[in-house]
Amino acid sequence: MTQVNSVNIRPGVNVLSVLPHLNYKAWYALAEFVDNSIQSSIDRKRDLRSIEGEDYRLRVDIDFTAAENKITIRDNAAGIASSDYQRAFRPAEIPPNASGLSEFGMGMKSAACWFAPNWSVCSSALGERAERTVFFDIDKIVTDSIEELDVVSVEVAEDKHYTEIRLENIRKFPHGKTISKIREHLASIYRDYIRTGLLNLCVDGKKLEYEEPAILVAESYRDPEGPPIKWKKEVEIDLGAGKSATGFVAIREVASTRLAGLALFRRNRLIMGSADESYRPEIIFGRSNTYPYQRLFGEIHLKGFNVSHTKDGIKWEESEDEFLKKLRKLLVTDELPLIQQAREYRTRSGAKAARKSAAKALHNTADGFHQNANVAKDFGLGLGANSNPQQAVGSGANAELRELSDADRETAELQFQFRSEPWIVKIELSYADDHSDWLAIRNRPSITDPEPREILIRVSMLHPFMAQYQTLDSEGFSGVLKVAAAMALAEVVAAELGDHHPSAVRRYTNEILKLHFSKRVIDD
Repeated sequence: MTQVNSVNIRPGVNVLSVLPHLNYKAWYALAEFVDNSIQSSIDRKRDLRSIEGEDYRLRVDIDFTAAENKITIRDNAAGIASSDYQRAFRPAEIPPNASGLSEFGMGMKSAACWFAPNWSVCSSALGERAERTVFFDIDKIVTDSIEELDVVSVEVAEDKHYTEIRLENIRKFPHGKTISKIREHLASIYRDYIRTGLLNLCVDGKKLEYEEPAILVAESYRDPEGPPIKWKKEVEIDLGAGKSATGFVAIREVASTRLAGLALFRRNRLIMGSADESYRPEIIFGRSNTYPYQRLFGEIHLKGFNVSHTKDGIKWEESEDEFLKKLRKLLVTDELPLIQQAREYRTRSGAKAARKSAAKALHNTADGFHQNANVAKDFGLGLGANSNPQQAVGSGANAELRELSDADRETAELQFQFRSEPWIVKIELSYADDHSDWLAIRNRPSITDPEPREILIRVSMLHPFMAQYQTLDSEGFSGVLKVAAAMALAEVVAAELGDHHPSAVRRYTNEILKLHFSKRVIDD
């Protein structure tokens, strides 16, 4: 066994002062440590199993200690061998085998310096009777141009094997939602290793699992009465010069604006498309308000491509356009037209799954009027609101549509003045019948009715138009409701005033939208 007393960290240590300015995200920086652990376990798999048995599994623990402003990463891989110490701690020293996950000789150093000015590496290599620790104080190293660091060694049992990295005085410590995002992204990045059981990855003691999206099994949009089809297509694309793309593309059972999209892998490790940062080129997915954008997803494994040194981008060179054109051609074939199916297929379950969000947006719209009532009065608008979801009943011959049960509807109301008259527009979201018109007026008040006069309108949430926008956010859905209310009121007012000009409804709609439903007025 070689005695290690010091470690040389040339070339110029000034490079360490640059590393904190890299364009990392926390999960990609942490992934650098996980990459090293995985590669160590792969390189010494046979030796590790001979010690631990065939049931050996790599475990990596990432722990955040806010009270000490410290992050610890510990694994049970093979450790850093004495013969690798000079290379492992020298920036930009490429490993002898760069075909795995450790390829640039910068990962551990750049990620550690990005997180913290003070860090240490403690490791016991499999088959060696020593635990070695190296301490980094980046400011002191750069200021004093230190090119050699002492290695502190203690004797341990020969079968001990681990590496522990401690990052201290964290520049920007992750909290709350950031740690949740770290969990989500790391589970996404290492999904292949987690699926196969090769990696147990834990964050603050919680074992990460990747949640597989359910794939749509349904009839074709071209044959609604036909047999159910699993909407998944295998992909195999030859891009020449040793480059290829293999994997699959499928349709999500439940649409998700946040999580749909492609995940791009190299060497079984995700490079682009982690969690909510998926790869969605417009030639495949269309714009963000289209259904393919919300439902297509897939995993593509790239071979023969280089990646950025932070491993969060593919170096396509001239290949991306060719890849996308060939991929699109596969996804529009008559045999299994995924893009067309994602665009045209509609499901009641999707609308009903989004019902809670739609109801919240409905009542937020009404509440917004209530909160701004005093401000709006200053503009002479006389706004008010009542979001009590009690049934709004039409009277006599005005009740044009059948009653709906509470299970089939959500209701709220808007109150305001239009042309010096008070009005109440009660909005009812219907989940009862997908053959209904998108917008219907259930109750048309008489001009002799007492003030304020009421209009009850019904918006069909199962209508094909609404099915295209099942993942609208609250603000977008509020806009749809305001347009529906404005159109209905404009139609009633135009009829009452005996205005026979075809442009009357459009003119009144524009006026209502401008005076009553625009943020410019209500939020001023």
